[in-house]
Amino acid sequence: MSSFDPTKQDRFTFGLWTVGNPGRDPFGPSVRATLDPNHIVRKLAECGAAGVNLHDNDLIPFGASAAEQDRIVSTFKKTLADTGMTVPMATTNLFSHPVFKDGAFSSNDPKVRAFALQKTMRAIDLGAELGARRYVFWGGREGTDADACRDPRTALKRTRDAMNFLCEYVKDNDYGMQFALEAKPNEPRSEIYLPTTGHMLHFISTLEHEEMVGVNPEVAHEVMAGLSFAHSVAQAMECDKLFHIDLNGQKMGRYDQDLRFGSEDLKGAFFLVRLLEGTLGGKRYDGPLHFDAHAYRTEDEEGVWEFAKGCMRTYKILHQKALAFDADSEVQAIIAEQKDAAIDPLLGGGYSAATAASLKGMEIDVDAVAQRGLQYERLDQLTVEHLLGVRG
Repeated sequence: MSSFDPTKQDRFTFGLWTVGNPGRDPFGPSVRATLDPNHIVRKLAECGAAGVNLHDNDLIPFGASAAEQDRIVSTFKKTLADTGMTVPMATTNLFSHPVFKDGAFSSNDPKVRAFALQKTMRAIDLGAELGARRYVFWGGREGTDADACRDPRTALKRTRDAMNFLCEYVKDNDYGMQFALEAKPNEPRSEIYLPTTGHMLHFISTLEHEEMVGVNPEVAHEVMAGLSFAHSVAQAMECDKLFHIDLNGQKMGRYDQDLRFGSEDLKGAFFLVRLLEGTLGGKRYDGPLHFDAHAYRTEDEEGVWEFAKGCMRTYKILHQKALAFDADSEVQAIIAEQKDAAIDPLLGGGYSAATAASLKGMEIDVDAVAQRGLQYERLDQLTVEHLLGVRG
């Protein structure tokens, strides 16, 4: 067994909708057969994954009877037990059915908003039954095509009311779940509310139970807008709000591609893994590592499982590269924190009149400081050489 082969201890998860994607796109129908959820669980277990995540309708067909749901869930739970797989996260499909064409929680129609809450409560019940401790909200239809249709402040208030209501529902039922909000800057609506992780973090601060709510950033959703995903994740980690994460690959400026993790922007993926694993010395993320991606449309089912193994292997390879990079003495020397006995006590300790007076009166040779080379060209070259396997 290779050191890069995944095991359950690696905490890798996939959604039923990811490996189950049949290869449909806006210009063509499915190219692969629809896979049974129980088959997906068994195959992911064989590949070394630790768990599987789901939308309600990934498992339970829309409109299924109570008896049919009981039968499906019972079989699924047995498959989970037989394979040792878990369901760390669940979510609700509030975007596929035509009723959500103008949003769910933010819709102008109160019947739609009521149905969205009803559907989500039932899906939360399902997630709790399957053992999910995290619940993700992706507002794919929460936005506009004709911006005159509503005041965006009204949409935010409606969304806030829904999140406050659902937090109370989880507390009332003692489910112990955390909510994670997933941002996306565009697609499928022309304008989507709360488009970035930063927007979501501020929105969370306005909720009645903000301690229950964090974020679920996705690589593609930040990169497609030209943003640094590692920086978005770092901001979430810095305020202890990284409750879940979606890993995939994306080309900047394109539609949401959901490519195999690490298949695009290898340097960006490297810095993300370095951050998540804490190899630089910061706090490590210890939640599920979820791959929200799907195989190329060119693949048959065998190619789907190669895709899944590739996501996990690339993460583990990048983790090893990050360990070697941060143990490299030349890297350490370049990024070592600079010390100044005269200045250090005045920085980071908060304000005082004495500190302000000392800083204002300090003589600093700015020309000498400005002339100092920082060796970042060398640092970036070391990054490249580690990734290319010629160092470390």
